[in-house]
Amino acid sequence: MSQTKKHLHVIGIGGIGVSALARYYKRLGYSVSGSDGADSPFLDRLRSEGFEIFIGHEAENLPENTELVIYSEAIITKPDLSPEEQIYSNLELARARDLGIEHFSYPVALGKVFNEKQGIAITGSHGKSTTTAMTALMLANDYSSNPTIELPADGTAFYAPTSPGCSAIIGTQVPQFGNTNFYTEPLTENFVIEACEYKRSFLQYRPHITVITNIDLDHLDYYKNLEDYLSAFQSIVDQTSDFVIISAGDVNSEKLDIPESKKIIVGNGKIIYFPRVEEMCCGAKKCYYVEKDMPIPEMKLQVPGDHLLQDAHLAYTVGRLLGMKDDIIVPKLESYTGSWRRSEIVGTTKNGNILMSDYGHHPNEIKPTLSAIKGKYQDKKLFVVFQPHQYSRTRELLQEFATSFVNADSLIIPDIYFSRDKKEDVELMTVEKLIDTIRPNQPNIENGNGLENTVKLIQEYDKKNPESSIILILGAGDIDGIRYELI
Repeated sequence: MSQTKKHLHVIGIGGIGVSALARYYKRLGYSVSGSDGADSPFLDRLRSEGFEIFIGHEAENLPENTELVIYSEAIITKPDLSPEEQIYSNLELARARDLGIEHFSYPVALGKVFNEKQGIAITGSHGKSTTTAMTALMLANDYSSNPTIELPADGTAFYAPTSPGCSAIIGTQVPQFGNTNFYTEPLTENFVIEACEYKRSFLQYRPHITVITNIDLDHLDYYKNLEDYLSAFQSIVDQTSDFVIISAGDVNSEKLDIPESKKIIVGNGKIIYFPRVEEMCCGAKKCYYVEKDMPIPEMKLQVPGDHLLQDAHLAYTVGRLLGMKDDIIVPKLESYTGSWRRSEIVGTTKNGNILMSDYGHHPNEIKPTLSAIKGKYQDKKLFVVFQPHQYSRTRELLQEFATSFVNADSLIIPDIYFSRDKKEDVELMTVEKLIDTIRPNQPNIENGNGLENTVKLIQEYDKKNPESSIILILGAGDIDGIRYELI
């Protein structure tokens, strides 16, 4: 007699992180349903994988046999209510409460899984998704990459693995993982996650290894100032048991109080401090010593940019800590071909221009991204369509945005994406104010006057400038949806 599957319901299942956790539970044998506010091609993909998807949040979406509910915090959209009232204003969560079903936010739910494993948390202001993807790809073993393959019940692999193996929750979709945001090898203890700092979400995690890519003040709708922002990173350092890896020369990362016994600094093509761990003969007690200036082998990445090479070096350091050899690490990192919305080549337009998409929305993400694209495609013009994410972020970082687009040949701002913004931010920050700030450094800039009109402007440019350009759609809001109208 077959055993009845446990059932998980996910509210806001279209979110990039929470959908990966849903996929993880499905691989564990759960049946999974989910809901979201609007339909999308992403949800179609989940349907094709066997998820039951509801559009809209209604109490009847939640099956009575549900044993666990996980929800994305993005569904909490009523800031005038108390925290408890905000949560239970969602009809599905209210029903879960009334039925006595356990329900957790995504960070809490992920923490419950992650903290049972040997956790590797990748955090920082920029580069989290790429570094997480690279680390997971490096650790992964090919024998479990096909979800139709059943692993032997006795815990043996089909052949001796070349890597330690891992499960991974990634904030983007990775081609080598079947264009999903998820990978798992149930028999390994290594669990790699992208750990978001917003609202101190990453403090739900107790990592063995934490990688901090960089620290650059962000999320000013929540954090008061740089000191407050740094305090969150200090907390994740404090609750990391083994090693904390940071980037050399990153001023804010170097402000953190990291014990020498677990601090590793990576930069300029080498691991500057590398704590080696040796077991004492009496048992579990560890001792440490430091090796300086350990060179990192040359890597020829398929993705351009010094910032992406640094991401690879951070991932490399994780591999070394887990006992991997260079002849395994380097080819795996060199095989990385990029990820969804990270300088992603979407395709070719009707008139032969290359359409790319990137998630970058902070000035210090935009600058290196445009520089890398311009460096790789030196014979092409760079036509950028940038949608700022949040009125509050745009307002706080206005002067930094002023110099972010010097590598673009032309720039369109269609609108500012509204997310968690206060009324005063919306009133004080406009597209025209942003354009006026950028124009002295980028005179070829215009207001797109909304996404619909912006699509027409892109199509006009494409027609007048055939086979000449990179057309880059840039931002973390809903701008990526226009890709389907351009190819």
